[in-house]
Amino acid sequence: MIVGITGASGTVYGVRVLEMLRAMKIESHLVISKAGDQTRSLETDLSAAALRALADRVYAPGDISAAISSGSFQTMGIIVAPCSVRTLSEIATGVTSSLLARAADVCLKERRRVVLMFRETPLHAGHIKSMLAVTEMGAIVAMPVPAFYARPRTVDEIVTHSVSRALDLFGLDTEAFPRWTGSSSAARRKIRSGE
Repeated sequence: MIVGITGASGTVYGVRVLEMLRAMKIESHLVISKAGDQTRSLETDLSAAALRALADRVYAPGDISAAISSGSFQTMGIIVAPCSVRTLSEIATGVTSSLLARAADVCLKERRRVVLMFRETPLHAGHIKSMLAVTEMGAIVAMPVPAFYARPRTVDEIVTHSVSRALDLFGLDTEAFPRWTGSSSAARRKIRSGE
């Protein structure tokens, strides 16, 4: 699985993706944009080395000759968590000036899964047009929106739920969050207790 981390707020989403892939024994190929590294230093206590150590392979953002820049290199697809406006726009227009945009473009042309955890709000027409464009190309825009039916008690639970739902789109069940089972009182109690 290719994992992209951009400069949008929400580095924790990319960190959780890498942790979950490792727990499922799925090989990860990481690209962090320059802005992604800056955001990491502002939002987390992780060093650049510690973040990179979570992945099986790491590529420089300008390494256009990397394995993941070719369709002949087989992957499950790419998840960009978090996905910035810039990265979304590059993917939407087919601009491949960075390895991250190129890897996403390759996944789209090879009809592999592309999931973009887009982190921006409020939206203007240009954002919405880019979201429509990538959707029409086959990508999935999966904004990390909290699901409060599970009654999360911590930010960690909210992050885990959002990332787990994004990984569901690849057919990966992390078994890390309670799934909705209905609206009965008994079902609500099961969700809250984690059954």
